[in-house]
Parts: sequence; C-alpha cells; structure tokens
Amino acid sequence: MSSTILAVIIGIVALLAGIFAGKGLFAKQVKQDLELADKAASEAKQLIESAKEQASEILKNAEAKAETFKEKRELEAKSRFLDLKRKHDEEVNTRNQKVAEAENRIKQQSQSLLDKTASLQKQVAENDSIKERLERNVEQTKAKQLELDAQKEELAKHQEQHIKSLEKVAQLTADEAKQQLIDAVREEANTKAMAYVNERMEEAKAEANKEAKKIVVNTIQRLGTEVIIENAVTVFNLESDEIKGQIIGREGRNIRALEAATGVDLVIDDTPEAIVLSCFDPIRREIARLSLQKLTQDGRIHPARIEEVVEKTKKALGDQLMEIGERTVIELGIHGMHKELIRMIGRMRFRSSYGQNLLMHSKETANLCAIMAAELGMGQKAIKLAKRAGLLHDIGKVPEEESELSHALLGAKWAEEYGENPAVVNAIAAHHEEVEYLYVISPLVQACDAISGARPGARREMMQSYLQRLKDLESTAMAFKGVEKAYAIQAGRELRVIVEADKVNDEQSSAMSYEIAEKIQNEMQYPGQIKVTVIRELRSVNIAR
Repeated sequence: MSSTILAVIIGIVALLAGIFAGKGLFAKQVKQDLELADKAASEAKQLIESAKEQASEILKNAEAKAETFKEKRELEAKSRFLDLKRKHDEEVNTRNQKVAEAENRIKQQSQSLLDKTASLQKQVAENDSIKERLERNVEQTKAKQLELDAQKEELAKHQEQHIKSLEKVAQLTADEAKQQLIDAVREEANTKAMAYVNERMEEAKAEANKEAKKIVVNTIQRLGTEVIIENAVTVFNLESDEIKGQIIGREGRNIRALEAATGVDLVIDDTPEAIVLSCFDPIRREIARLSLQKLTQDGRIHPARIEEVVEKTKKALGDQLMEIGERTVIELGIHGMHKELIRMIGRMRFRSSYGQNLLMHSKETANLCAIMAAELGMGQKAIKLAKRAGLLHDIGKVPEEESELSHALLGAKWAEEYGENPAVVNAIAAHHEEVEYLYVISPLVQACDAISGARPGARREMMQSYLQRLKDLESTAMAFKGVEKAYAIQAGRELRVIVEADKVNDEQSSAMSYEIAEKIQNEMQYPGQIKVTVIRELRSVNIAR
C-alpha cells in the first residue's frame, strides 16, 4: 500500500516537475520566436527600403531612356524629312534637265530644218545655173555640128579627088585595088587561122587528157569501199576487272604463256575493263584477241589450256583466211589460182598500208585494171590477166617471215613459183618500176595502183601534213590582192575565199577563182580535186535618225 502511494507521489512530483520544465522551455521558445520575428521585421524593413531605392533608380533609368528614345525619333524624323526633300529636289532637277534637253532637241531640229532649207535653196540655184550652162552648150553643139557637116562635105570632095588622082597614078580602079587588098588579107588570115587551129588542137589534146583523168577518178569513186585504219594495237574489252587477275595468273605465268604462244605483248594497266594487245603483225593480234575471247568465256585459264586454245585459234583463222581468199577470187571471177596464193589473198584482209586496207585496195586495183583494159580495146584474155595482176600486185606485203626482197619482187617470185602467167609476174615486179615493162598490162597495173591510192579518202594522212596542207591552201588564197578571208573546208577539198566588195568586182571575182585554182594546181600536191569558191558580198548600211 505504502509502495503504491509512494509511486503515486513520485508520479505527481514527476508530473509537476515536467510541467514546470515545459513552461520554462515554452517561455524560452516564445522568447526565441519573438527575437526571430523582430529580426525578420527588421530585414523586411531593409528590403522595403532597398526596393524603394531600386524603384526610384528604375524610374530614373526609364525617364532617361524615354528621353533618349524621343531624341532618336526626332533625329529619324529629321533624317527622313531631309531624304524626302533631297529626292524631291532630284526629281525637280531631273525634270528640269529633261525639259532643257527637249528644248535643245527642238532647237537642233529647227536649226537642221533651216540648214536643209538653205541647202535646198542653194541646190535649186545650182540646178538653174547648170540648166543655163546646158542650154548654152546645146546651142554651141548645134553650131559645131553644122560646122562639122560642112567639113565632112569638103573632106568627101577632097577624098574623091584624091582617089581619082591615085587611080591615074596606079592605073587601077578603086574596086581593083580593094580586090587585091582583100586577096592579100585573105592569105594572111588563112595562115594565121591554120596556126590558131593547130594551137587549139594541142590545147584540146591536153584538156582531153585532163578530162580522161577526171573520168578515171570518178570511176574509182564509184568503186570506193571501206577504209580500215592501220594500227599496231588492239583493245580487248573485258566484262569486269576481276578477269585481269586470272589472265595474269600466279606470278604472271598465264600472261607469259599467252605472250609466248601468240607473239603479242599484253598491256594490262589501270584502264577499266580493257587490255591492250600490241604487235605489228595484225594476224598475230587477231589470234591473241580470239584466244582471249575463248579463254575468258570458258573461265579456265592456265598455261596448258592457253596453248591448246591458241593452237585451235590458229587453225580456225587459217581456215578463215582461205575462205576469204576463195570468196575474193570468186567475186572477181578469177579461176585456176594456186591455193597458197589464195591463202595470201586472205592474209591481205588483215594488212593495211597508209590506213588503206590491202585487200580492199587490191580488189579496187583489179576492177580498175579490167575497166581500163576494156576501154583500151584489149581482148578478153588481156582483160582477165590485167584483173589477175591487179589483185596480186601487192601480194608481197603479207610474208609470214621477213624477207630482204622488196614486196614487188617478192610477190613476183611467189607468182612465178606458183605458176602464174609471165605477163602477171612482170606486172607485179614492175608496178614500182624496179624492173622493165615487158607486157602491155604492166604499166596499166602501175597506173591503177597509183589511182587507187590517190583517190580522196583512200589513205590516211599524217595530222601534221594534213594541217600544213590546209594552211598552205589558205595562204595561197590570201596572197591575192583584195582577199579578206580564206577558209579551207571539207577536209581540204573546198576553199572558200571572201573578197572585199569595194576592191574586187564581179568580173574580177570570176577571174580570181580561176587564178587561185591554177596556182593550187601548179604549186601544191593534194589528193583528188579542190573546189575554189570566191564570195563577194556588198553590204550597204545606213541609219535612220
């Protein structure tokens, strides 16, 4: 019991102690809160003062900015006013200037009218004066005409008396003297006429030779065929650059095998999808091209396969050469020719000279020889021999091995070896005048060979000589007096000459065209013919104001 009371007392004491302690702590907390409130009020007062100062400063700045803005606007207004005033002044000045210019033009036109009026009055006065002089001259002319008529009558009387006195002295009448004079003049005229006729005949013969050459050239142009440009290289196109590695092979063994088998150099560089085949022998280049084509299509590229393909290609090309030769002799109607000669004719398909394909040139020469032999009235046998010789005349240009003989002598040797007619052999050997002509067809073959090679477009010229020929053509024309410009056109087959109209008239233009053509013909070397055109243009220009 007592312990319970004691516990209650202790609890009450503890409660009272707690209450007092809480009051003390509360009073302390209240005091701290009051101090904090006073401090906050003081800080708020300071902030209010600071805000008032900032507001005052902002107000001052705003007033200053407003003043500055007002001044700026006033300046802009003044500037705009000045610009408008300046533009107005400029417009007024421009308008005044235009008015002044119009007044000046009107004054000038008025002055021009006055000048023209004075000039017309002066011209009228001069015309009147000229009219008076002409009237006086007419009167003087009439008087002189009457005087001349009187003198003519007197002269006729004197002449009649003189003739009578001459008839007495010569004991001939006037009619007899006239007849003797006519006879003498007739004999002299007959002599001169014969000389003139002979001279014209010589000129006609010379002109006939020129015309004959033109006819032959026109015949050649009718037989013109394809011209194949001679090259020492052939470009082989590939589907992709990956095949280049297969063609070269490991450590280059494939390309070495291909070069050894064909005798052609292969140039493989950075050129995309292309290989260059280089060799002076076109048949070897063709074998290499066909072999590469088969190898790339097959895809199996190694030394053994390369040798096999090259051998097959050589055999196939040999058969193709024989076929080309047989087709050529059948086309020309030539029979009984040795097979080896036929094979060489096929080889000419892959040979060119100065850019002219050798087989096309030989066929053209053969046709020309037959045409010219027929025109000369030779028999059928001579015509066939001429055609045969024309086809074989350059056979010596396609040897399989190098020879010390010229192509004419080598071709004659082969023709003789394979049983050709002696006339054909001599024509082949003599077409470059290395041996003497023994048969009629020999000079014929030489002429047709030269004609075929000289026709326009047959052979390729070196670029330098071609450009020099064009310059020489233009220089020849420019050397004539009155020439303003000269142009060589149509690859040098036509010359256009422009003359100055005030220095050269129409008749002189025609004569100049003839003289230029004659000078070109006498001083220059050129294939075919050159047309000379002289152009004269008169331009009259006036300006209406």
